[in-house]
Formats: sequence, structure tokens, C-alpha cells
Amino acid sequence: MPDFAYVARNLQGQKVSGKLTAQSEGDVLNSLMAKSLFPIEVKAEKKGNRFQIGGKKVSPQQAATFYAQMASLVRSGVPLMRSLNVLYEQASNQALKTVLEDVRSRVEEGEALDVAMSRHPRAFNDMAVNMVKAGAEGGFLEDALERVSSFTEEQEDLKGRTISALAYPIFLAIVGTIILTVLLVFFVPSFEELFARLRDRGQLPAITDWLLWVSGTLNSYGLLILVGFVIFGFYLRAQLKTEAGKRRMDYFKIKFPLLGGIILDLAVARFCRVLGTMLKNGVPILRALEISREAAGNRILATAIEDASENISSGESLAAPLSSSGYFPKTVVEMISVAEESNSLDRVLVEIADGLERRTSRRLDLAVRMLEPMMLLAMAGVVLVVVIALLLPVFRMGGSF
Repeated sequence: MPDFAYVARNLQGQKVSGKLTAQSEGDVLNSLMAKSLFPIEVKAEKKGNRFQIGGKKVSPQQAATFYAQMASLVRSGVPLMRSLNVLYEQASNQALKTVLEDVRSRVEEGEALDVAMSRHPRAFNDMAVNMVKAGAEGGFLEDALERVSSFTEEQEDLKGRTISALAYPIFLAIVGTIILTVLLVFFVPSFEELFARLRDRGQLPAITDWLLWVSGTLNSYGLLILVGFVIFGFYLRAQLKTEAGKRRMDYFKIKFPLLGGIILDLAVARFCRVLGTMLKNGVPILRALEISREAAGNRILATAIEDASENISSGESLAAPLSSSGYFPKTVVEMISVAEESNSLDRVLVEIADGLERRTSRRLDLAVRMLEPMMLLAMAGVVLVVVIALLLPVFRMGGSF
């Protein structure tokens, strides 16, 4: 339904402004009259205006803080509207403040909190919205908000540790590439004339001849090669925007040597944590599966989970299709199977996520520790090849005198 901005006067003659969601302008006028407000101006908002947040996205960390503060206020007995007012007034982030202003306005007009939050997907994801809905309907809103806050913070912490762990290897790769490029473009060509006599005699070592060829190619066609990489980058980016391209990239991620297993385990852990948390908060299992498969962050895994949802719709168990997909560890499938039999799936799924994340964190630390010396060795090996290629002809020239 469209949104309408209005200006009206109340019974005391004071101007009142706000926003309403309605089918038509006539419905807005009727709603205002029912509230004893006399409309002065009613204007339909352009589509998208209400959801614009100054071009900024509310970060997950800011959203987690909002959930935690909201849970504390509600648990202390502060009414919902007053809680929203307090959080709006103390919000220091402008994007979050804009979102809370709209959410507060909609809740004041009678919208449910989860519906108002769902209008801002850049601030509140589907999991948060559905858990807030389940909490509001089941009478445990503060618990639902606390669990969303805890989950969001844990995911951000894991993401931050992963990025920080990979920062140094990436830095080494960039520095190594720059050093090698400088050597090949500026340093190696100065030896071309020196080795010309050996080449004429056919005494130039193959490794030196190959190094000079690479250096000459970079000097002659370096700009074209750079342009080619840029074009390929744009092409790859365009492909990754398509569904087929995204699926290929997700498949490549989980099959990548050394890091593929870690990425897959992280995706499984996210799925288990979201599903377990939502089931614990009363969200129906089919809806929870729909949301948690998107939260996994991998389309290959999401397809396997979708197949499992179809099995559950026909009355079968969750564990069997997850096992047949081949993407879920056997230990995880066994635990899910036992949990289904003992009716403790929500608790066990969260325990699975905790265990997977601890194990994955250790594996990630080990992989990064291995990656650093491997990259240092690779850089040293490349430099050694360049030095050998340059010194061999010098030794031959020295021996010929």
C-alpha cells in the first residue's frame, strides 16, 4: 500500500503532521477524521522515499545494539512506544535514527513492530523480523530480541576474526606482486644488452631467456594486459550478479583447496544457529527453514536445505535429505536425527553451531598460520628464480674469459 504524508489540525487548533499507509487518499481522510484531526494537506509519497536511509546501511553491529537495548527496556516494563521513543532520541547514528523514526511512526499508527521493521530490510533482516513477530505473538518479545542481538553479535565477531586473520596473507600477496612487477618491468630489462652476446652464441640459459621474454612482454604489452584484467574483472562482476554466476561462485568457494571446508562449515553453522534460534522462539519449522537457508549464505547449501523442506512438508524427517546432499558432516546429521527423535531440535541445533564455530575457528587459525609461511616461501622462491636467472649468465661470461 502507498504511504501518504499529511498535515492536519487537532481539536485545539494545533498543527499535526505524520504519515499513514492506506489504499487511497480518501482512506487517509477517513482515518484522520476518525482521530478527530482535520486535514489541511495530504500528499502521496514517492515510492522508495520512506525506505531511503541517507544512502547508508545500518550495520549489523548497530542493529544488535538496538535489539539489546530494546530487550532491556521491554524487560524492565517500559511500554513499547516509550521504548522506541527513548531509543530514537539517544540514537547517535543518523541512518539508525531515520529508521527508528519511521518505525516509531508506524507503530504509533497501529502497525505491528515486526511489520514496521520489515519495511527496512537494509536495517533488519528476515530472521530478526520473524523472531520479533514470534516473540510479540507468544509474549516473549524481550527474550526474542536478546537472542537476535546475541546471534548478530556472534556472527559479526566471527566475520571480524575471519577478515583480520586473512588480512596479513592478502597484504603479503599484494606486496609480493608489486615487488615482482617492479623487478620485471624496471630491473630485468637493464640486463638485456649485457646478455645479447650469449644469446647470439646460443649460450643463454633457458631460464634467463624465459625471464627476459616475460619482462619484454610486460614492457611491451603491460598496458594491454592491465586493460584485459580490468575488462575481465568487469565481466566477472557482471557474471556474479546473475543467479548462475552466484551459484558457480558459491560452489567454487566450498571446493577451494584448504579454505573450502572451512567456508562450508561456517555456512552450516550459520544455518544451524538461525534455525535453532527461530525454532526456540516459536517460528514454524517450514518458515524457519526458508529463512535459515538464506542465512547460510551459500546457494548450493540453500538448495539442499530447500529439498529438505519439501521432505518435511510430506511428513518426513529433516536429517535424511541433509545427509543425502553430501554437504552436511555426518556428525551434524546424526545429532539432528537424534534431536528430532527426542524433540530437542532447537537446543541441539544451537549446540551444533557452537561446536562447528569453535572447530572452524581453530581450523581457520591453523590455515592462516600455514598460509603465511607458504606465501613467504612463494615470494622467496620467485625472487630466487629471478636472481638465479640473472646470475647464471654472469657466471658463464666469467668462465669464458
